[in-house]
Formats: sequence, C-alpha cells, structure tokens
Amino acid sequence: MRLGVIDVGSNTVHLLVVDAHPGASPVPYHSQRSTLRLMRYLDADGAIVEEGVQLIVAAVKESAETARDIGVDDLISTATSAIREAANGEEVLARIARETGVELHVLSGEDEARITMLAVRRWLGWSAGEILLFDIGGGSFEIAQGADEYPDVQASLPLGAGRTTVGFLAEDPPQRADISRLRAHARAELTRLRDQLFADRPRPKRVAGTSKTIRSLARLVGGPSDPVTGDLAQLHYAGLREWEPSLRAMTGAAREHLPGITPERGYQILAGAVVLRTAMKVFDVQTMTISPWALREGIVLRYIDALDGRDRAFGARTALAVTAAEE
Repeated sequence: MRLGVIDVGSNTVHLLVVDAHPGASPVPYHSQRSTLRLMRYLDADGAIVEEGVQLIVAAVKESAETARDIGVDDLISTATSAIREAANGEEVLARIARETGVELHVLSGEDEARITMLAVRRWLGWSAGEILLFDIGGGSFEIAQGADEYPDVQASLPLGAGRTTVGFLAEDPPQRADISRLRAHARAELTRLRDQLFADRPRPKRVAGTSKTIRSLARLVGGPSDPVTGDLAQLHYAGLREWEPSLRAMTGAAREHLPGITPERGYQILAGAVVLRTAMKVFDVQTMTISPWALREGIVLRYIDALDGRDRAFGARTALAVTAAEE
C-alpha cells in the first residue's frame, strides 16, 4: 500500500510518501517540505500570528493535494511542538481543518519520543541493546531510553533549536554572553531531568541521535556517509566542541553554506549545537550513532504493525495510539 504522512513541525511541514506492507521495510516514494520557522511567528502571549497561520494552512493544503495526486491509500497528519504549545493551537487546528480538509493529530512530547524510539530501534536492531535517544526538533528536545521497541522512560523539554534561538540568541551572530545564558539554562534543565528520570537507568550500550538538527551537525562534524554502506557518520563530542566557535562567529546566512546545513537550518544550527553538546556533557556521551529514521518513519511503522493481521480501518485508527494503552 502507499501511505502518506504529513508532519507539521516547528520548522517545516513535511510530506513523506512510502510504499509499505507488513514484514518489509517502508520504501520512500516521495518527500517534500515547506519551510515555516514558526518560532518566528509567535506573539508575546505565545500565539501563532496570522502570517504564520497562513503559512501553515498553505503548506498543509499543498501537501494534501500532492498526496491526493499521488494516490495514497491513506494519509496520517500530525502536529508537534509548535501547534501543541501555541496559545491559539486549538483555533489553528480548526482553521486548518476548515480550509484544507486535513485534521491534524497533535502528538504530545512523550508520544514523539516513543514513536521515534520505535523507528530508531527498528533501524539499529536488537543488537544495539539499551539505547539512549536524543531528538532535537525546532520546538522541543525529546530524550528517551530503553532496551525494547518503546522506551522505559521518556521526556520532552522546550529546548528545540528554533525555540532556543528565538529565546536566547536574538543577535546574528549572537553575543557570547547570550550563548553562555543558553548553555546554563540547558544545563540546568537537562541535569534536573537526568537526576529525576534517568538516574536509575543502566548505562546505554548505544547513544543514538536523530532528526534534522542532529543529522546536520553529524554531517558537519563527522563528514559524509560511508560510500559503501551508506551509514551516517558518527557525531563525537570533541568534534562538536571544536566546531562551536566557528559556528558562533558566523551569521545564520553564512552557516547555510556549510556541509550538511540546509538554508532553513542555518539560523538555528548554533543553538542546536549548544544544546546538543550540553546534553552530551550532562549525560556523559562521547560518541553518538546517527539514525536516518525518526518520527515520520515511526508513524509509518506503527501503522504497518497495526495492519499486520488486522483490518485496514483498525490500523488507521490505532496507528497513533501510543500512550496509556501500552503502559
């Protein structure tokens, strides 16, 4: 079957279309994204302003029309941090449904962490053992750990690369004092989380990072993927530390020309690097394996799992039910 996923994030609206069936790896058929940078369209009360809402509506409409033109058998549409935490999130969702016909399913931060862990586990395999997962989006930072397909502990922090850029690094390039403030804030939040939720977890056999910010930093720091296996380069703490002063000295526009940094990421990649390096230090991580599969692939995998031995309607209705029923 051909399945489409529309993911409305803080930085982009992304449509992924795959050919998938139970027992097989999903095969990408089509991918497109529209840049939003929604953190720039929040007012003082945390509501998405009219210009930002119009961007979301237009991007969702375009994605839905493309999915219909392709002829997907089913379309799953989700929203994450930006709409979830917006003061007018419910109004925005209603407007999107009214003007595009697409009803977005809003994932909680813990939902994101659980679904992403499923994708990373399937990618790395059971031999990876206990996995500690880092996933930095535009609005939030998900952290999860466990030895199974779903984590034993997961959390979401408002430390996404876009959110922390807007909140801490207003100048371009930023002041050193502002970077220090961001680092201190991230350290306090991550240390609290580690001590409250992760202190009793065993040391992970593998630390994995995923989503665009971390993949971009891994490409920048570690180089291109292996030409034979296609495996993405690992990300090392020492390399990230060495690159940070250069990123700090550049403007957002200049960073866009660095290896692995796409135009929509240049302005926020420094904040992502600061937060990620802080997280690696707090959790004592020296090396991180990079997974190309993340949230969208996890949604597809859940859908396929639900279809296996069940009817199609059941799968469509349960593909995103990831919380209480499993705990």
